[in-house]
Amino acid sequence: LSFLTGLFFLIFGLGEYYSCSYLLQLMCLADLEYDYVNPYDSASRINRAVVPEFVLHGALCFLHLVTGHWLMFLICLPYLYYNIKVYADRSHLVDVTEIFNQLPWEKKIRLYKLGYLVILLAFSIFWMVWSIVDE
Repeated sequence: LSFLTGLFFLIFGLGEYYSCSYLLQLMCLADLEYDYVNPYDSASRINRAVVPEFVLHGALCFLHLVTGHWLMFLICLPYLYYNIKVYADRSHLVDVTEIFNQLPWEKKIRLYKLGYLVILLAFSIFWMVWSIVDE
């Protein structure tokens, strides 16, 4: 395997981890909605996963930039901007006291993010197969 193909496998694996993290957050919010878990536990689980996701997405954007996949980098760029904006505004963490008021919004945001990641993953698989066939 070439370096580029190995890098695509790395990007694919990181994307899988990334999407599983969003599924975990959605499950925490659903458990909270149906009162299976208390707000403190749910907020701590969600908040523990937020900053690593931001770092992981930044790393994926950087990998796309370094490997010269400009289309993938441009697709990742708006979401990277959103992550930086949310982090700079200090609104990236879920507040325990406001989690019930923010529950529909938080679920909607995470569903949009998951949909975005599925699209990004489909593009990554396509380009990975394309690079293998092109060799």
